[in-house]
Amino acid sequence: MNSKLWIRKALSACLSISLLATCSAVALANSAKVAGELTVAGNGVLVNGEAAQSGRSIFSSSTVTTPDNAGAIVSFGKLGKIEMAPDSTVSLSFDEKGISGNLSSGKLTVLGAANAVNVTTMNGTTVSLTAGESVLATGLAKYKDDDDHHGGAAWWGFAAVMVAAGALIIYAATSDNDRIALGGGGTVVSPVR
Repeated sequence: MNSKLWIRKALSACLSISLLATCSAVALANSAKVAGELTVAGNGVLVNGEAAQSGRSIFSSSTVTTPDNAGAIVSFGKLGKIEMAPDSTVSLSFDEKGISGNLSSGKLTVLGAANAVNVTTMNGTTVSLTAGESVLATGLAKYKDDDDHHGGAAWWGFAAVMVAAGALIIYAATSDNDRIALGGGGTVVSPVR
């Protein structure tokens, strides 16, 4: 009887150890690797040289290329979202702290970001972009991506008209020579009498 008890205890110990080893391996295999999700507008977008469609996962060190008739958006959840214009190529690097990339052609726009997105352009300069800002691969322009990023000519025209109108109102209010006297010197005809 002692031998049966000894076999049971040994078998229980072996099963417990194998269960512990299996659970530990599963827990250690779970990586907190950050992934982005690709949204494609058009056809022909490539990820690491392979054709990609919307919904594909993008991992760090991936290269995304858009042809001249398609664009792409990569969403990184809480980290942010970037947009690639048609005819662009960018190599993306990201982790739980932020996003960076190497833009070798085209234009990249940051649609939203928890932290600034650092983009290295073709000429080797690194540009730090916040939400709404774009950069070209040539590195010559970093600008807010809005309708009037070419100097604000429309705003200056509106301001000039408002200043001129204000000046005319002030001049008319302070000058005496254009005074209109209401009710003075005229004949009043009454319909009653």
